[in-house]
Amino acid sequence: MSIGATAPIYRPLFRWLRRGLFRLLRRAIPIPPALWQCVIGRTPFLARLPAADQARLKRIAEYFLAGKTFSGAHELQVTDFMAVTVAAQACLPLLHLGPLQRPEAALRWYDDFVGIVLHPADALARRTAVDAAGVVHHYTETLTGEAMQRGPVMLSWPAVERAGNDTDQASAGYAVVIHEFMHKMDMLDGGADGVPPLPLLPRGFMGVRGARAAARCWRDTWAPAYDRFREQLIRAERFGEPPPWLDAYAATSPAEFFAVACEAHFVHPERFAAEFPQLAPMLRAFFRQG
Repeated sequence: MSIGATAPIYRPLFRWLRRGLFRLLRRAIPIPPALWQCVIGRTPFLARLPAADQARLKRIAEYFLAGKTFSGAHELQVTDFMAVTVAAQACLPLLHLGPLQRPEAALRWYDDFVGIVLHPADALARRTAVDAAGVVHHYTETLTGEAMQRGPVMLSWPAVERAGNDTDQASAGYAVVIHEFMHKMDMLDGGADGVPPLPLLPRGFMGVRGARAAARCWRDTWAPAYDRFREQLIRAERFGEPPPWLDAYAATSPAEFFAVACEAHFVHPERFAAEFPQLAPMLRAFFRQG
């Protein structure tokens, strides 16, 4: 899981909203009920949703499919089941972000790209890094997913299938689709930094008024939680203390901490709330979950 290394690109808010109006004119692609039930049944955290939420999610996913293009890498044939599985998981965070009668309006959060590329296995990406001494290092990174700013989303299909189905400690709260699409939300106002576009939040978010106050509230809550998580991970590695429940990849940057936290929040909300009591209410407020 990673973020595409492109320079931050800022877009005026009115352009973002205008694109949303064009998106609302698209026709939905109906998902056959049997296919939808198959997808829901094989995804535990979707199967737990109330029937009304599943119906709302289906409608959003149908509009999502109308606006995205799927392709398979290395001769992978993308089936309807694959596309609907990705759509359902990607749209879960949007479930309550749109109006009651037009939930598909929430898809404006994903309007900055069209392409979704599925790989038959984890992808290998060549990377270059420069250390503090100025030495250039070339290496290969294994990816289960990658989100490019204003570009496509890449996903490993086997990783998509594992979402919510792993029971081992290292995979707790895992959902690569949600992870990469949270990067997409994060990048809407520029580079990925773990702070999504807070000016778009409803008034009164977390009891504060104004975008600046919301951003300050967000950072004052997330920064200490990130630092505590990294300290817990270091103590586990160096002194044998119990490892944190959240995936250790979250310690690599604030952006990854946000994306991994969102994964866990949607896959195992009760456990996430117990592990991160300060973050859970903020995510519930951000995603308007009541």
